[in-house]
Amino acid sequence: MPEIHPFYETHRSAMEAAMRQRLDLAEAMLREQTHLPNIDGIRQEVMDEFEIVLIQMPYVGGAASRMSDFFMRLMGFMAIGRVLRRHGVPLPVIGNIERETYKAQLLTVPMAERLASGRQFMSPENQTLLREQAAKSHQEEYPEDFVYDFVEPAPGDNFEFGIDYKACGFCKFAARYGDQEILPHICGLDFEAYATRGIRLDRTQTLAGGASHCNFRFSRVEQE
Repeated sequence: MPEIHPFYETHRSAMEAAMRQRLDLAEAMLREQTHLPNIDGIRQEVMDEFEIVLIQMPYVGGAASRMSDFFMRLMGFMAIGRVLRRHGVPLPVIGNIERETYKAQLLTVPMAERLASGRQFMSPENQTLLREQAAKSHQEEYPEDFVYDFVEPAPGDNFEFGIDYKACGFCKFAARYGDQEILPHICGLDFEAYATRGIRLDRTQTLAGGASHCNFRFSRVEQE
């Protein structure tokens, strides 16, 4: 019988707690926007589906890979999307609930902490690390991992740095398990993740949308 990878097992309680918090934050929207009769039952279905997702989550290097954190933070939204889709909730409604829920969850973190995280992400030290990890990603040590390039701004560009994702772990996951319909909702969460940390993300295309790569471009938001 398939089991959760030992790396994810060590983080399981924290991920499950985050899912329960997410469902608490989503409850009012679930009642108002889905009109489903048994929200308590939906919550339990989501937690049950999350256990399946945890087993399905690919190992991409654990603590040594920045992408492990992306899987641990965002893959729970696959469980929410699967359950709501099974109950006939329209895709735009699912996307809105997931986006607003994630934003609300991010905003539970104190502003000073969020902005400090944003400054660290934009720092020269982190950019150096991103360059190194981008180069390493092309070795494709883990087949289900992301592959990406670090992008330096050219003269006249209005961003500080960028990342072009040439292969996406979420896209690979969705293709394997039939989640293509709800995959774009995961992409939509990126804007909230960076905005709440004082970072502007510009992106005009995604792999999920059929493009050759996802073009992430980052710049700081001036704080008043």
